[in-house]
Amino acid sequence: MSAIPPIPAVQTFGLTRTYGAMTALNALDLTINKGDLFGFIGSNGAGKTTTLRILATFLSPSAGRAEVLGYDVVKQADAVRHVIGYMPDFFGVYKDMEVTEYLDFFGACYKIPTLKREKTVSDVLELVGLSEKKGALIGALSRGMQQRLGLARVLIHDPQLLLLDEPASGLDPRARIEMMAILQELQRLGKTIIISSHILSELQTLCNRVAIIEKGKLIYSGPVQGVRDQMASGLIYWVTIPGDTSKAIELLKAHPEISEAVAVDGQVKVTFKSHDVDPGFLPETLVLGGVKFTGLWEDELGLEEVFLRVTRGETQ
Repeated sequence: MSAIPPIPAVQTFGLTRTYGAMTALNALDLTINKGDLFGFIGSNGAGKTTTLRILATFLSPSAGRAEVLGYDVVKQADAVRHVIGYMPDFFGVYKDMEVTEYLDFFGACYKIPTLKREKTVSDVLELVGLSEKKGALIGALSRGMQQRLGLARVLIHDPQLLLLDEPASGLDPRARIEMMAILQELQRLGKTIIISSHILSELQTLCNRVAIIEKGKLIYSGPVQGVRDQMASGLIYWVTIPGDTSKAIELLKAHPEISEAVAVDGQVKVTFKSHDVDPGFLPETLVLGGVKFTGLWEDELGLEEVFLRVTRGETQ
């Protein structure tokens, strides 16, 4: 039985945005599928916010087009606004309002009936973990709680797609962890989420797919593991060997599947010629060669290292 092909939630076709002589977004072709928790990675000025603002219908593209859940972001902007929730990196809150008043106000803006609004507000507050702050003044909330309130606001009309621009910006480690846990729960509930962030270590474990953008151009889009495999020349393993490493290096270098074996801080770094090779021969080669080892593990290329390898730090 063949697998069901993914259904696109967002598609861009040659999406371009210029400001005078400056090109902020350069012919972006991007597909994000329904149910994705999609990480959008790039330096400041790379084009992430411009892309999100076009998808949110706040900016018009200079060329190309974009579709959100089948709706054209220019020709069918009103339809797009009803199916998305957009949270910018900086958003205003009315600090003298109570939490429930704030959310009720936005519920009314989306024309949610009065009788339904109370339950809707209660539900979104529970989802973001702010139920105990219903009567609190927004100005008295911590930065992390205000971010969660901002997320509750974009959830008030039950959008299918969330566009979150740096949602963990300025949060302490505990607040970031809480925010990421909420996003995972929203994905489990069927939401499609696009999140731009500089906290690459968290995107690595949070997202199932990522895109890397630099100077308005798409460099990579696909699974997180895919970008690691694409950037690493081959599998890398580390071997801990007590004492002299020279015999181990000699044995490993002689194997046809190994491209390099070098000593690094008392350990041996072994680089295979490809990702397709079965590394099972590695311990066997050492044991048969009379070399004792006390540790063996695969070196996973982290998303931060991948990002540094594929980008040059260029901005507009």
